[in-house]
Amino acid sequence: MKFNFIEDIRAIKRNDPAATNILEILLCYTTLHAILCYRVAHFLHKYLHIPILPRFISVLARFWSGVEIHPGVHIGKGFFIDHGTGVVIGETAEIGDNCVLFHGVTLGGTGHHKDKRHPTLGNNVLIGAGATLLGPIIIGDNAKIGATTVIINRDVPANCTVVGTPGHIVKRDGKCIHEPLPLAHYKHTNNSEC
Repeated sequence: MKFNFIEDIRAIKRNDPAATNILEILLCYTTLHAILCYRVAHFLHKYLHIPILPRFISVLARFWSGVEIHPGVHIGKGFFIDHGTGVVIGETAEIGDNCVLFHGVTLGGTGHHKDKRHPTLGNNVLIGAGATLLGPIIIGDNAKIGATTVIINRDVPANCTVVGTPGHIVKRDGKCIHEPLPLAHYKHTNNSEC
């Protein structure tokens, strides 16, 4: 747990240019507090099989930070949640190393599955604000999920960028595979990227 906590602090410094020093990170980053509470609750839940207390710790963390992480979730090292409010991570979710989630992300279930009900994220996955991923889906390594994207019961291959509702792949291995609609409110030019 100590190793993961140090990696979580490094993840904040790596991903947030507003993080100016360790003291500020320790005192002011409520998402770090939520992750620390999760790591304690996960240890109590998984390794010591203590009932109720791990869930109570997660409730306190949600009250304090606005981030809800079930103690049963498996989270790798270097996990970073930016801003955090409204993040919900269900019990059977798995999150690989060095993943980044923004506020409002849901890693939830559909209510149609037993046992494994929540998403599995590979390593180095980035999920944008307000994205919703539901069901026992697998998000491959280095995938990027755009803000407000919705993915239900569909896996995402490694090294892909997915956007939209429902989510669709727009980039694979660094190459555009779909001509995106222009997002600008001015005249579209042909030299835009994906």
